[in-house]
Amino acid sequence: MRFGVLHILLSVLLILILAGGCRNHAQSHMAGGAVAGAGIGQLAGGDTEATAIGTLIGGTAGYIIGNEADKQEARKERAEIRKETDYVTVNMTNSNGSISQVHLKKYGVGYLGTRGEYYPKLPTEDQLRPVYGF
Repeated sequence: MRFGVLHILLSVLLILILAGGCRNHAQSHMAGGAVAGAGIGQLAGGDTEATAIGTLIGGTAGYIIGNEADKQEARKERAEIRKETDYVTVNMTNSNGSISQVHLKKYGVGYLGTRGEYYPKLPTEDQLRPVYGF
């Protein structure tokens, strides 16, 4: 049975509707690849089999590309979370009542100050005041 233009348009419309609910790059790229593959398959072969093969190849290629984009995005998000959890800010009250923020980097089990000093545990305001306060 030959796939008519109306059938192809309905198939493409169905794929686009399903792609509207996509939550990640893999799904949306798979839908886009399937639509492009269906069109290319129909143009190249002009029959149902060519359209189906094009849809399959296009959808698979789109999924692979989108899945890699999802992995890269997840790596970036994990790196940001790690970066945020590697630093601690301690608010220290100075002798005039003003507040100074001291940024410490987690270093092993302790903390490293911006002036190179090491604290075996999270320092108190009294421990930071001689170095950072007034």
